[in-house]
Amino acid sequence: MLIRVIRNDSRYDMVKEHQLDNLIERGEVVKFQRSSGWVTIGIDPIRKARQAVRLDQDRRRQPDRGMA
Repeated sequence: MLIRVIRNDSRYDMVKEHQLDNLIERGEVVKFQRSSGWVTIGIDPIRKARQAVRLDQDRRRQPDRGMA
């Protein structure tokens, strides 16, 4: 799926969904378009990176080893 973005040099672009997190982290994107409208990085809430969410879920699945 392609997502419409506005890069930090004001150019419009289309990027693949899996590239968006990377571009945001590197500061190369200032806005991207959702079905509900444009999202401004640093102003509007955005989801966590998928990798971070997966790590949190993995931690919850592991039994507590420090508790007896």
